Amino acid sequence: MKNLLFILFAGLLLFTQCQNASSQKESTQERGPINYGSIPIDKVAETPPMGWNSWDVFGADVSEAEVKATADYMAENLKEFGYEYVVIDIAWYAPEATAIHQKYKEPYPEQVIDEYGRLLPATNRFPSAKDGGFKALADYVHDKGLKLGIHVMRGIPRQAVQQNTPIKGTPYHARDIVMYEKTCTFYDGLLSIDMSKPGAQAYYNSIVELYEEWGVDFIKADDMTSYPPKLDEGKGLRYAIEQVDRPIVLSFSPGAVNSWDRSYLHHYADMYRISGDFWDEWGDLKDMFNRARVFKGHTGPGGWADCDMIPLGKINIRGEHGDGARMSRFTPEEYQTLLSFWTIYRSPLMLGMDLTQMDDYTYSVITNQDAIKINQTSINNRELKFEKDQYTVWAANSPDSLEYYLAMFNLSDKPMQMSVDLNEVGVEEASSLKDIWTDKEEDVVSENLTYQVAPHHVKYVIIK
Repeated sequence: MKNLLFILFAGLLLFTQCQNASSQKESTQERGPINYGSIPIDKVAETPPMGWNSWDVFGADVSEAEVKATADYMAENLKEFGYEYVVIDIAWYAPEATAIHQKYKEPYPEQVIDEYGRLLPATNRFPSAKDGGFKALADYVHDKGLKLGIHVMRGIPRQAVQQNTPIKGTPYHARDIVMYEKTCTFYDGLLSIDMSKPGAQAYYNSIVELYEEWGVDFIKADDMTSYPPKLDEGKGLRYAIEQVDRPIVLSFSPGAVNSWDRSYLHHYADMYRISGDFWDEWGDLKDMFNRARVFKGHTGPGGWADCDMIPLGKINIRGEHGDGARMSRFTPEEYQTLLSFWTIYRSPLMLGMDLTQMDDYTYSVITNQDAIKINQTSINNRELKFEKDQYTVWAANSPDSLEYYLAMFNLSDKPMQMSVDLNEVGVEEASSLKDIWTDKEEDVVSENLTYQVAPHHVKYVIIK
């Protein structure tokens, strides 16, 4: 009888333990596929973000000292104009990665991870990271009144898969969620995640929780829309951001982007790239007008179409584009054309130059207060007319409609006479206008505005 009672008691105890284990497992895993479309999204970027990114000037191996020097300059010279994000680009977790000779593209790069398979800053470039990731650097940036951003690749590190690291807060491990394929063609360090697997969303949640602990304000997420597409990983990252209290801007930076993904991009990202890497070549700038046209109906508060970083001034110190450090190849006229379009299109303004080697002309262009005001406050931004590779005309107006903005771009290689009627802009009556780049004002004496515009240049005016 005692043996029978013992067996019954042991069986009851085992059943209870199994039930508890099952309940614990259910509490930490996703209960089936997540319906991301039903998740409320609280966007941060009500206006186009403004800041700096390390890629165009320092490539894949920017140092902590260089980031701090950039923050110092931005706080002293650019913050008053609205620039606030300091963003560290690719491979901050890879000790040997450099853009020079494209070492960051080598297969199976060394990467630093924690016990949960999450990437950590390489301490040979970020020495303060030994005491808590980017926390100390974020504190330094925040003390300047600025915000810190980091670049991430989609997927899970190869080292995490090799070690089969646990996924924090779950009974799952890296190999339970991995898809054994390269994440992208230009960086081999991470493998794709199968978001239908239990534990997959928890992994994205865990990395964003880590970034929140560090004080990260901006995530530039790469390869989320490259092909083969992994749009579900972008949704997973967005969902993870929604689970933390810290406001974080989400920027999608694809290797390629397709027009049929426009609604997805606008919905899930605060800003999203509409091109591959943009560099200091007239062909790239002229092509941006055509690209932007495709996305013009899918950009606005909380989901800005991004024309990419601004490669003006001193660039490519350790970059991979061209033959080493140089001043931007854009002409002075093309400088103004670029900023005119980025601002009237309301693209994010993310600088790509070495701020500590700023020249006077570049500074005057990127701090033009009228252009920045149009970028941050204008409404009804629209293309009035265009002829491909020849010209395009854009207009917008202020929120109170007391001012109208007009940009007439000559995309050809010859001077061009360009004309616009005020009624095309929506202006019923105007008395004066101001040229944004010359700062000169003139009376409006006719409903027809006609100007001779130099090749690759722009006539950018405020109509009052």
